[in-house]
Amino acid sequence: MTNFATESIAASQPPSPGTPNDWKRFFSFSTDHKVIGIQYLVTSFFFFLVGGIFAMIIRGELITPEADLVDRTVYNAMFTMHGTVMLFLWTFPCLLGLGNYLVPLMIGARDMAFPRLNAIAFWMVPVFGTILMASFLVPGGPAQAGWWAYPPVSLQNPTGNLVNGQMLWLLAVAISGVSSIMGAVNFVTTIARMRAPGMTWFRMPVFVWTVLAAQIIQLFGLPALTAGAVMLLLDLTVGTTFFDPAKGGDPVLFQHFFWFYSHPAVYVIILPIFGIFSEVLPVYARKPLFGYKVVAISSLIITGLSGIVWVHHMFASGTPGWMRMVFMATTMLISVPTGIKVFAWVATIWGGKLRLSTAMLFALGGLVMFVFSGITGIMLAAVPVDIHVNNTYFVVGHFHYVIYGAVVMGIYAAIYHWFPKMTGRMYSEGLGKLHFALTFIGTNLNFFPMHPLGLQGMPRRVASYDPEFTFWNVVASLGAFLLGMSTLPFILNMIGSWVQGEKAPKNPWRAIGLEWLLSSPPTVENFEELPIVVSEPYGYGKSDPLVSNPDELEVAHEPN
Repeated sequence: MTNFATESIAASQPPSPGTPNDWKRFFSFSTDHKVIGIQYLVTSFFFFLVGGIFAMIIRGELITPEADLVDRTVYNAMFTMHGTVMLFLWTFPCLLGLGNYLVPLMIGARDMAFPRLNAIAFWMVPVFGTILMASFLVPGGPAQAGWWAYPPVSLQNPTGNLVNGQMLWLLAVAISGVSSIMGAVNFVTTIARMRAPGMTWFRMPVFVWTVLAAQIIQLFGLPALTAGAVMLLLDLTVGTTFFDPAKGGDPVLFQHFFWFYSHPAVYVIILPIFGIFSEVLPVYARKPLFGYKVVAISSLIITGLSGIVWVHHMFASGTPGWMRMVFMATTMLISVPTGIKVFAWVATIWGGKLRLSTAMLFALGGLVMFVFSGITGIMLAAVPVDIHVNNTYFVVGHFHYVIYGAVVMGIYAAIYHWFPKMTGRMYSEGLGKLHFALTFIGTNLNFFPMHPLGLQGMPRRVASYDPEFTFWNVVASLGAFLLGMSTLPFILNMIGSWVQGEKAPKNPWRAIGLEWLLSSPPTVENFEELPIVVSEPYGYGKSDPLVSNPDELEVAHEPN
């Protein structure tokens, strides 16, 4: 059922001339936003597996106090690559893929504003992914300075080779920045200029609001990181001295360039996840989203506040006391609009008719772990606590509860929720719930032990440690291995269902939204005639005077 009025439901359309209409289209230079979205998703998931292999080797090293699995140079390179791959080649591209696929459908557009630019931005991903992988294998030595690449460590070149891992790593990050800026321009233009008739700002789904907020951050923050990466690359290759303290440069300046973007980047990642929670929870609770307008506006408030919190990463970098107090206050302040969202989600599911499908389970699990990460985040915002646990595993645990506990769980919720729309097939609920159970248990076993380890003083980025930390490290490593295994039922489910799963109807979940009016999967240009939107989204449980013929309503698909 829907509370969107439209002039017509999309009819089937032939593909554009010269465009393959089978699996080959996913290997072509397609300008269809839906094809590009799936290209992003599949490519990023491949790199997710690569980053996960690095993580399992790291945890294999840490299962014993001695450094007895890999060479320390290889270990340093692995944790550098793990962080970089997971951020720049998994989370960012994956969320761009979801945004590419869903935003035009949700706002009633036929495509993105700049289709060719969209395709170019995607095809830069395998390019910088290949360069990044090469940085691990190049004879000049791998990048070992961590995903933050602080100088002067990142300026060390022990082999003397011009082409070395750190140089290729910086080149890959710079290309990634250019690709993401291109994507941000496309998203902001599409949302601002291509909404369907009647799709006012406060008739947009919250997912669209969060994508807009996230891409605005990309536009004002990402140039700083890209510029810093280019300047560091020049220091490393042509002898400039922007950040080299031995030659009068300022290494702390790079930290400002880096964190001015890289902390807001957390909101670039988490904001679309907030949008996913706001889309998924009302569907499976059969209730309207509580406080829709406030939830939407809070996304833009987070965007504004995200630009004045970055120095909390530098409390231990000689930051003046007055600056510590200012940024402690702003960091705590950003929890207010975030807390508004959490309150709205809880109010949405409270008293609802919950259907615990796989997508709902992942959304609820991600919400629970986000709340936990938010509590530890408030702790880290306080200067005394941050100074005490700086560079310990407490910070690593907090960060991974955000990035894996909330973000990856939210991504899985989105994939399961929109899988029938993307592929035209239903997935196996049994395999999906097994995937959720393994992921939820593995995530907590892996990352919760890092908190007591950090409070006890175990430093991060070490290959060996005091034997007193053994117990919690063994638990964390077992959790990491379980997380690695948890991807197997997911892969089996996605591939098997896409190939021979039950055919999906237009609207298997009885969800509200323009994308659910279209065939599964949608036709090339989505809408034969643009829809006319006459009401706010999330009208679950309300009467629907906008559908005149009850026979047009889809019967909900009951999962197996």
